[in-house]
Amino acid sequence: MNRHVFFMLAGAMSVALPVIASAQTELTVYTAVEAVDLDRYKATFEKAHPDITINWVRDSTGVMTAKLLAEKDNPQADVVWGLAATSLLLLKTEGMLEAYQPKGVEALDKKFVDGDTPPSWVGMDAYVAALCYNTVEGAKLGLKAPASWDDLTKPEYKGHIVMPNPSSSGTGFLDVSGWMQMWGEEKAWSFMDKLHENISAYTHSGSKPCKMAGAGEAVIGVSFEFPGAKAKSAGAPIDIIFPSEGSGWEAEATAIIAGTANLEAAKTLVDWSVTKEANEMYNAGYAVVAYPGVAKPVEHLPTDIASKMIDNDFEWAANNRASILKEWQKRYDAKSEPKS
Repeated sequence: MNRHVFFMLAGAMSVALPVIASAQTELTVYTAVEAVDLDRYKATFEKAHPDITINWVRDSTGVMTAKLLAEKDNPQADVVWGLAATSLLLLKTEGMLEAYQPKGVEALDKKFVDGDTPPSWVGMDAYVAALCYNTVEGAKLGLKAPASWDDLTKPEYKGHIVMPNPSSSGTGFLDVSGWMQMWGEEKAWSFMDKLHENISAYTHSGSKPCKMAGAGEAVIGVSFEFPGAKAKSAGAPIDIIFPSEGSGWEAEATAIIAGTANLEAAKTLVDWSVTKEANEMYNAGYAVVAYPGVAKPVEHLPTDIASKMIDNDFEWAANNRASILKEWQKRYDAKSEPKS
């Protein structure tokens, strides 16, 4: 009888054990990270934590920020991994983020960490404003490469420049915010009025202007350094230019959405996002990362990008975002591409 009971229990355990072993936590992760990087980020994290599965929801920075705000009373995301710090500051003011101090966060450069203790967001890397100039198309048209932001207002560039719309693109917003922080609002709006005369279209993607320049669809794309390096590596005839006045920049950052039902798994992801291993992964595309001493040179990009980055006040940018975008749309939105 005892042996019979033993075999019954053993049989029950053999059925139950696989169910326990296959228990999996699924995290809904919102992101604006470039689509080409998503598979790599997911695979690298899930290899380290095979009990957690990432389900991505991806769109451009402005669209993703609007989506998160619209879901404030019924959050759908567990974590945001790779969204502009200025957007996360906006969510923070709405009480939408779960403050959390990740293990090892003290190793990060302080400009990549929210100032509160515990922090509401932690940074990953920086994307830096840059121009992509098509050398072949420029030569055909007799257009020299611009060296500064001010150069872009020269009449010979009329109809040959594309730029991201700051309402839908984080890159577009870092440009506008950067100009205002460098020059003050009055001079920045005056500059944008002149630049607008030369713009052929405003795109809804931060990387698209550089891709268009690489494909010869525009002579100059106002973009950021990452797609420039990618396009040049793929053989595009472009120069990547950091304007002489300095470059606005934005931190890609990570945060936990308040009220998530998967808090422990979310903390695990955020812990991992600040590790040296994660920052080495970010460095595959970004020359400036949050973990000091990790970054190695990125092909086709200068080694001194950090020296080109302006002093960026994320709090100011976040607090003034709505009014800046309202005024920008009123003045310039007529040249925006249709939204797909």
